[in-house]
Amino acid sequence: MAESKFEMIFCIVNAGFSGEVMDAARAVGATGGTIIHARGTAKKDAEETFKITISPEKDLVILAVHKDIKDEVLKAIYNEVGLGTDGNGVAFSLPIINAVGIK
Repeated sequence: MAESKFEMIFCIVNAGFSGEVMDAARAVGATGGTIIHARGTAKKDAEETFKITISPEKDLVILAVHKDIKDEVLKAIYNEVGLGTDGNGVAFSLPIINAVGIK
């Protein structure tokens, strides 16, 4: 296994907004992702703390992107579906240390 030049981006948005995540990511160079339908478990007091409405139905979008475009992808996702939008999304990245099957 060779050291990877990729980062994994995870984006959690309200259900139905995964298309907007993918459109934003593709616009800055991402090529594809995986969408998982999920259910959030935040406590009701989290809504008061963060001044947001938390919908329990979520979409989790996972993208492997080259390190060189990671910041652009995160910024594009945030601008399109970040907190304060209807998507109410959060996104973060983690390094892919080793990988097989990614060129």
